[in-house]
Amino acid sequence: MSGSDTLRLVGRTIADKYAVESVVGEGGFATVYRATHLLWKRPVALKVFKSLGDVSEKDRQKLLDEFIQEGALLADLSARTAAIVQARDIAMLATEEGQFVPYMVLEWLDGATLEAVLASEKARGLPFRTLAEIVTLLDPAAEALALAHRKGIAHRDVKPGNLFVLGDPRGEASIKLLDFGIAKVVSDAQKMAGSFTKTGGQVTSFTIAYGAPEQFSRTHGSTGPWTDVFALALVLVEAMTGRDPLEGDDFVQLAVASANPERRPTPRTFGVVVGDAVESVFLKALAVKPLDRFQTAGDFWNALRQALKMEPMRLATDRAQPRPLSSRPPTGHAPTAVATGAILGVGAAPVSVVTAASKTTTGRPSGSGKLGLFVGLGLGAVAAIGGTVYAIGSKKDAASAPSPPPSATAAPSASAGPSAAAAAALVPAKAPCPSDMIAIPGGSFFMGNDDALPLERPAHQVELAPFCIDRFELSVEKYKACSDAGRCKRAGTTNDWPGIADHDHKVFDPLCNVRDPEGKAKHPINCVDWEMSDKYCREQGKRLPTEAEWEFAARGPDGRKYPWGDDDPSAGFMNACGKECVAWGSKNGVDEKAMYDSDDGFPTTAPVGSFPKGASRYGVEDVVGNVWEWVADYYGPYTKDEQKAPTGPAEGDERVIRGGSWNASYASWVRPTFRYKDTPAKRSYGIGFRCAQ
Repeated sequence: MSGSDTLRLVGRTIADKYAVESVVGEGGFATVYRATHLLWKRPVALKVFKSLGDVSEKDRQKLLDEFIQEGALLADLSARTAAIVQARDIAMLATEEGQFVPYMVLEWLDGATLEAVLASEKARGLPFRTLAEIVTLLDPAAEALALAHRKGIAHRDVKPGNLFVLGDPRGEASIKLLDFGIAKVVSDAQKMAGSFTKTGGQVTSFTIAYGAPEQFSRTHGSTGPWTDVFALALVLVEAMTGRDPLEGDDFVQLAVASANPERRPTPRTFGVVVGDAVESVFLKALAVKPLDRFQTAGDFWNALRQALKMEPMRLATDRAQPRPLSSRPPTGHAPTAVATGAILGVGAAPVSVVTAASKTTTGRPSGSGKLGLFVGLGLGAVAAIGGTVYAIGSKKDAASAPSPPPSATAAPSASAGPSAAAAAALVPAKAPCPSDMIAIPGGSFFMGNDDALPLERPAHQVELAPFCIDRFELSVEKYKACSDAGRCKRAGTTNDWPGIADHDHKVFDPLCNVRDPEGKAKHPINCVDWEMSDKYCREQGKRLPTEAEWEFAARGPDGRKYPWGDDDPSAGFMNACGKECVAWGSKNGVDEKAMYDSDDGFPTTAPVGSFPKGASRYGVEDVVGNVWEWVADYYGPYTKDEQKAPTGPAEGDERVIRGGSWNASYASWVRPTFRYKDTPAKRSYGIGFRCAQ
């Protein structure tokens, strides 16, 4: 397969080390070249993104920065597992017309995409593989997805054309996952270039033949790792049956098929005989609602292997051994796939952005007669390069339509191999989150709740960049360490708010946890005002989370009612008002109402981390109940406008608090969307905080 050399790079030497030999494929947003690394005398794939030329000058730098970030993501992931195509270098080059375009250097792969393999085997009349055989073949790709999903990163374009088979597909073979991070760059480039106003077809950055319902319409929820689960299940069904898993010939038909609750594309739907356990796994993986699916590829793959009575999957090893993104240490085993033809060491030299036309030499290409297939380019699968405009009836192409939310970008570890270092040379590396914080991948979600109280309405779409947030509410011992060092004000030993009564002082002042710094060392700090909370975070090189960050960390993008899901609040999930709280109120002359008819074990505050079952999808604990939490924003009413990284009004008289406390009496108070406001100077037994970064 080949394409035209529209960039006129054949015969040139890029960055004094990549001799460009031939075009091996071209798509709407990238051209792929075969080149030789002059130092190592080995072939490499040069993937040149030409989409920058189609966007305005104003948007060009933004797209370039995004390209570099996504290149860093690919480099970081590929440094951790052999099952993801290896990124070797990233830089800029100048075309003969003086246009600057970014490029990636990737390992050269000899083989074919799974799409090409399945088509060839079908044409030759070979029998379809059993499900167990397919699972064994795709194990490395599933492991690679599981590794990415553990970091909150989604692929969003899993398909046979992005699964590259090395070796004998019916014998000793390994597999590579292609095009991590490309969907976001393609999507944003399309939007910047005005592709969404084109007629004659839909424009998407995912492949509609394997699209999950939420990729066709945001009414189903946001995309994420669960989107990859849906696509991976479809790939398995196609490999078992030799048929397209979704019925339809255009965007609309495929969208209907993807979300049709009456016909799920499971093995039994296509007449494949499987056991009840296997069919149940597929029904869950292919559920219309994202919340009803397996949330990660690891969960899906292990459930499937268990249903097939196979051993659990082996998670790909983080070969670079980066610092954990959360306080939970990573676990895993060696990867099952060892890629053939990997170019070791390429890209180890420092990388710099080319700011002028690269020094070139002209001459005849080396003329290798062997056409190896490379990243995103299968036999007859140019769309894997990304972003071709969809034509009616071409459902295997990666077309384009309403864009998915941005993918989470993982910064390269300082200890990563040469490929990660090469990408990091172009973009400042974002350090992993400290061990006491949780990495939140960022993304798009609907903040607020149209079916709730006026303060929570209207729901509006918000986009956030990745950030870190404390796993727990700040404890007494941590705050006291700051005040003992003279860097923070001492926490209050009394409550202070306008009009506070003597009875309130008598009852609630003893609840200021700093009064018992040893006995309540692990309890959340309280009786601190907004300024004291903000000061503590800044002293740690952190900050208070924005209201949007707090809500996203508490509920994620899937619209769940509570941090743990949709189950009603109970004593197992959090420290709110149960029988113990009512008993405390009766003893102290305070009218407390129970939210649930059970005892959570703590009449007032509980040590942080006492309710792990109530953690959010990202692992953030105590996010509701225990104490309210100050956030950074001034209070202001919501609007319907879409927002990026909102920070609230520029000024105001009240700050927002979130999450409810130990005496929360109503389930609505512990919804992640519930918000309240209070005077910044208030010091209360029921308000604490956590930090973000």
